[in-house]
Amino acid sequence: MKEKQTCLQSASAQTATKRKNPLAQLIDRLYVLFDDKKVRYGVLAVAVVVLIYLPMKSSMYITEVMTTFWFHVVVCLGLNIIVGFAGLLSLGYAAFFAVGAYTTGIMILHYGISFWLTLPVSVLMAIIAGLAIGGPTLKLRSDYLAIVTLGFGEIIRLAARNLEITGRATGLVGIDRPTFFGIAMVRINHFYYAFLVLAIMAIFISYRLQDSRLGRAWKCIREDEDAAEAMGINVVAVRLLAFIIGSVFGALAGSFMAIKMTAISPESFLFTQSVMILLAVVLGGMGKIPGVILGAFAVVIFPEVFRGIGQYRMLIFGVVLLVLMIYRPQGLWPERHT
Repeated sequence: MKEKQTCLQSASAQTATKRKNPLAQLIDRLYVLFDDKKVRYGVLAVAVVVLIYLPMKSSMYITEVMTTFWFHVVVCLGLNIIVGFAGLLSLGYAAFFAVGAYTTGIMILHYGISFWLTLPVSVLMAIIAGLAIGGPTLKLRSDYLAIVTLGFGEIIRLAARNLEITGRATGLVGIDRPTFFGIAMVRINHFYYAFLVLAIMAIFISYRLQDSRLGRAWKCIREDEDAAEAMGINVVAVRLLAFIIGSVFGALAGSFMAIKMTAISPESFLFTQSVMILLAVVLGGMGKIPGVILGAFAVVIFPEVFRGIGQYRMLIFGVVLLVLMIYRPQGLWPERHT
């Protein structure tokens, strides 16, 4: 009886705090607003029209920044499958889009294969990488898994730095850009639309996975692994699927990044890249797809907005993130718990 009273008092205290918090009230209103399908689809329709016309009406700089944003959306949604859906902590996600980038770069430079034919191979290599890291290690939990994924990311980077086929420290230079139905992809607008389509596909697949039986299994494992196993869920197999699918997202983004940049090197896949992608997922709200997109936007746009203050921009960025993590630890747009 006392436990029930304590729980009721705690719930009422949380409700009172929430009522006093204007930010929480605003977020609740947004949730209610977007629960209306007409509003949701109307906003999406307007957003699509704006995003299609954006490169036609904006400068090359804005188009370049938005292209970088769409790239981050894809990789952040891939990591969200691992971290947000399945509840695993990965600190070496940059290794997966390194696998895709180097697979595409090697096949184009050394074997003269068309970019579009390298994509299935990138997917296959990502699956192999996901199996290689996930198979032996997914029985580990929390900090131990994070350390293993960190080590995997560094192994991939150091291998790329020392192997002759990857160009060693210099990397791969002069990767040919492809054509699409006779149109040579040489302008930034072409890559803006390519990454936009890739991001839309990633969003659609993420929603389908979230609402699927597999997505519910991931959520169950994330909330209580022991209870999920007791209910008959194959925890290791379901976790492995999360790693494989997340790695495919990263590899495809890496393949497109390779042809956009026309050059890749081991320095493009440092540990800091993995941290920034994880930061976007946590900042936006783990497991919440719109939140992850918002987190990717913040991570890409904020440093650009404050570029004028030079080296202090990252310091200010860090202070803002620290304040957000203190006062909004669940993220900018977290999952709604009723």
